[in-house]
Amino acid sequence: MKSTTRRTQRDYSLAFKLTVVDEVEKGHLTYKQAQDKYGIQGCSTVLVWLRKHGRLDWSLGTPTFMSKGASMAEYNSPPTPEQRIKELEKKLEDAQLKADFFEAVVNVMERDYGVKVNKKAQRSVVQEKTLIGLTITKFCQLVKITRQAYYKQCQTQSCNEQYELIVLDFVREARMKQPRIGTRKLKYLAEEKGIYIGRDKLFELLRRHRMLVKTRRAYHRTTDSRHRFYCHPNKIKEGLKPNKPEQLWVADITYLPTHDGESYVSLVTDAYSRKIVGYHVDDNMKANSVKRAFVSALKQRHSNEKLIHHSDRGSQYCSKEYQDIHKKHCVTCSMTDGYDCYQNALAERINGILKMELLLRRPRNLDEARIMVAESVEIYNEMRPHTALKYKTPDEVHRAF
Repeated sequence: MKSTTRRTQRDYSLAFKLTVVDEVEKGHLTYKQAQDKYGIQGCSTVLVWLRKHGRLDWSLGTPTFMSKGASMAEYNSPPTPEQRIKELEKKLEDAQLKADFFEAVVNVMERDYGVKVNKKAQRSVVQEKTLIGLTITKFCQLVKITRQAYYKQCQTQSCNEQYELIVLDFVREARMKQPRIGTRKLKYLAEEKGIYIGRDKLFELLRRHRMLVKTRRAYHRTTDSRHRFYCHPNKIKEGLKPNKPEQLWVADITYLPTHDGESYVSLVTDAYSRKIVGYHVDDNMKANSVKRAFVSALKQRHSNEKLIHHSDRGSQYCSKEYQDIHKKHCVTCSMTDGYDCYQNALAERINGILKMELLLRRPRNLDEARIMVAESVEIYNEMRPHTALKYKTPDEVHRAF
């Protein structure tokens, strides 16, 4: 509460007046704030003290724009050294607080979200001249590195970017024939060409350029196990594993739609080498069409050892026409116990590879479907590395014996 006792200039000591003047001139208080703080009476008492005891030039009188409560920094008169120092100290304090704030934010993001400010981002700020006045020398001082280290980092970054372009060109070339080949297989193929890159780095590079392969799923039933034919027992259920080619063949039929209608692909695959040894494309699933794949596989057979033919319980495989081929060539027949795709998993897997990685476009008609399947089988057998074969192609493993 303000005092109601009327005071004059003589009621204030000289020391008190000098203290108020010093606080106002240093920018700690405005003259209005000083009046309210110390209960000084009169609208211009503090201004009188400033003119009489202060170090500012008041020869031209009080500025007309000066209002009650305005800070001394708004006067026309230049600020005193003390005021300027105080102003700069305040700006430095605010700048330091801002820097500490953003540094704390970066630390929290690194700790909680795994986001890191890498060296490339730091160099980009300098190279793009985001901050005016931030020279290379000042940047090196801030991050505590030498100019030599900075230029070496820039050179390394440039070399890495050029090498990444080489890797991307190789990936695009490889995917011209195998559009959906996976990253691990790309790494193996790249190393064969003398292009070396780490697995995680290749994943990150393809992810950055949106070149990762997304999973696709499709389902179309082609097996009719409800028929009058005899079904043979499952001879590989106990875990039969071949140790060389032409000991176990697996067969299956997959659906391939065309613009003019439907087509079906019959496949016979060697279980050891994963090579497609026989195939046939037709517009139906009759036994006569399916057996052509088996016949083409038998024509390429080189061994006379015991051979097991494993398939599902489809009517085509159980038919007399198909079984007569088994008897003629002394092939043992094996079938799944029921409609269980896991008991013929290898054949189902080959179907998925062809349809999800190679046969990506719907052919116009049956003739075009046959051409596409022939090209896909050739690419699968001779060019596509297989994970289960230690990244060798099925044809390489098959020819090794």
